[in-house]
Amino acid sequence: MPNTNNLVIEIGPGLGDLTEKLLEKRRVTAIEIDKDLCEILKKKFPNLDLICEDVLNIWQDSLANEDYDLIANLPYYIATNIILKALKDKNAKNILVLIQKEVADKFLAKPGDRNYGSLAILAQGVAKVEKKFDIPPGAFVPAPKVMSTVISFSKFKESFDEDFAKFLKKAFANPRKTLKKNLSAYKFEPNEFGLVDTVRPHQVDISTFFRLFSALKERSEHGKRSKSSRSN
Repeated sequence: MPNTNNLVIEIGPGLGDLTEKLLEKRRVTAIEIDKDLCEILKKKFPNLDLICEDVLNIWQDSLANEDYDLIANLPYYIATNIILKALKDKNAKNILVLIQKEVADKFLAKPGDRNYGSLAILAQGVAKVEKKFDIPPGAFVPAPKVMSTVISFSKFKESFDEDFAKFLKKAFANPRKTLKKNLSAYKFEPNEFGLVDTVRPHQVDISTFFRLFSALKERSEHGKRSKSSRSN
């Protein structure tokens, strides 16, 4: 659990086993989509700030009007979406989640790893990402078919740049192709940035991707300004 005094937002509290422990230490807002579970939680925790909604329906710019730490046991099918929304949410300061190990590995990946891609770059560009521990299927009832991992994100930046995310999507559009081929629309020359022509996106480190994005964005904007001045 993050060592802060921030509000805790728990997504999917279920029957409230973790909620009970959280309430002993911090202020908690719980968000639960299941109406039957909501009724149980209301009776079990009369003073709990409980929101009975789908979190994705109520999540606009931020889940709270103050700094908060997100804690959740996330369903595998929405885990990536929830984490990305929290990384983009300026008021989310820490994220501690239980997710499928395969998904966690994508956020933890380093350059050269098979799983290295835009998720790792976006996450590690705004937060310190740490694997806490794995949990085998047998620890759950019913047991899932996959290994789970508890992973934390301690943010040192408020949010990631949406334009940078779009840039990364293009850079990794076809991981088997070279970075030069994927970024051909930018008339990108790898040697300008100390890279070889054959470099592939999974071989490029995070800081280089930031340099690439800044330089190519500036070049694109300069080109637009020049074109506009000529037309005038």
